[in-house]
Amino acid sequence: MKAGKVMITISVMAVLNVCAASFVNEHILLPSKKLKLEIPSEFPKPYYLFYNNSISLEKFNLGKKLFYDPILSSDSSTSCASCHHPAEAFADRGHPLSEGVGHRLGIRNTPSLQNLIWKDNLMWDGGINHIEFQPLSPLTNKDEMNENLENLLIKLRRNPEYKAMFKSAFEDTVINSEMTLKSISIFLGLLISANSDYDKYVRKEKSFSQEQQRGLNLFINKCSHCHTPPLFTNNTFELNGLPYACNTLDSGRARITGAPQDYYKFKVPSLRNVSVTSPWMHDGRFNTLESVLDHYADLPSSTTSGNPGLQSIGPISNDDKKDIIEFLKTLTDTVFLQDQRFTMDHELLKKN
Repeated sequence: MKAGKVMITISVMAVLNVCAASFVNEHILLPSKKLKLEIPSEFPKPYYLFYNNSISLEKFNLGKKLFYDPILSSDSSTSCASCHHPAEAFADRGHPLSEGVGHRLGIRNTPSLQNLIWKDNLMWDGGINHIEFQPLSPLTNKDEMNENLENLLIKLRRNPEYKAMFKSAFEDTVINSEMTLKSISIFLGLLISANSDYDKYVRKEKSFSQEQQRGLNLFINKCSHCHTPPLFTNNTFELNGLPYACNTLDSGRARITGAPQDYYKFKVPSLRNVSVTSPWMHDGRFNTLESVLDHYADLPSSTTSGNPGLQSIGPISNDDKKDIIEFLKTLTDTVFLQDQRFTMDHELLKKN
């Protein structure tokens, strides 16, 4: 697939916000390039709607190329896709901690990238509050890409292919940080996962097995306080029951706010595609879903006290764990994981 030939056939539709009636029947206006955005009917209103960053095929291609290009790192060894793999819901399966330039390890597990336009805060600690600025964190982190915008822009301006792509995307010969970040956000913003077996079940296109149905019922009773459908996150910061066993260098949300009540709180991750994003937790300590459920089932009352989310879990029998895991598997969206629009064509990414 050559640059400029990527086809995206998502159609515009009326958006039903089950959480905010004021958004019912609101339409998203898009440019004439036939690159269209679909908001799943059961999803709430996104936080980011591209109002100041109009979607185009050219911006998408540019953002996609940047996402997969190691030119973003200081030594041109590490791209965004080095840690965010499409077949793993753009997570880094098998790696507890992210690995950057020079094989440096970070202190956190690589989160999946999906349904980002529904997030008001990004990163495990919420340190980024806007999708257009999200790339700045890995770009400038010494343990990830170890680069800065000034050096990156110099490299992009020297590259004839990028010159042509920026000109096509923004109709301007200037290459600046705003254009760079906005193009990446177009690519990231269109990573929408909403076609799992669970979604088909909700749309009455598919039935659940007895085990899956029991798992769903158990999940709603025990897990949905934090992992709330349809996004399977409540978009807040919560204690995960690991305050004293955590990496002592990582105080969670408190790294950003400095507030004592935010120590060891982390952004609640979405459980969509959870079965392909191991290992789990912010530090990647659990390698199986069984071990995750064991952790929550065995929390002492001293840890769950005063925490509604942890209190709602309670004891979980082995049979219950099996059924919950069978349900969690229904959140796997193979259409999204195999979507060729979001994978890299080597012809599009040429050596810089």
